[in-house]
Amino acid sequence: MLKVRILCVGKLKEAYWRNACDEYAKRLSAFCRFSIQEIPETRLPENPSQALIEAALREEGKKLLEAAGDDILFPLCIEGTKLTSEQLSETIQESAVYGESALSFVIGSSYGLHEEVKRKGKKRISMSAMTFPHQLARVMLCEQIYRAFQIAAHTRYHK
Repeated sequence: MLKVRILCVGKLKEAYWRNACDEYAKRLSAFCRFSIQEIPETRLPENPSQALIEAALREEGKKLLEAAGDDILFPLCIEGTKLTSEQLSETIQESAVYGESALSFVIGSSYGLHEEVKRKGKKRISMSAMTFPHQLARVMLCEQIYRAFQIAAHTRYHK
């Protein structure tokens, strides 16, 4: 069974965000081995310098790549490709067909992802040209992964 993970920086603080992710994780268990792995966010001062931000991104990136292991990476970043739900479904299904058994979608901190993580990605994905809070983006990604499997299964969920 395909392993699909969301690797992300930071914790979900509010219970309603965690509950939403838990609901999609439960639904996804019929299609894949789904999990969410959180990496601690590097603490920064109120107005960090660019050098401090870069150092934090480097450290978070190192932890994300260690957690990913040999997974195929799909970093989420603003400069990524905007996919339709159908295209995301195709991307996931093609990965499975080509024998890629473990996929990780990667969400960085509010400062983004280190370039090394982006470089190691199979395909950079952008959720939108709009900016979303990281907690909401995580829930939206869970829903889109669930929708992708529903599309592949030809259910009525995606109309």
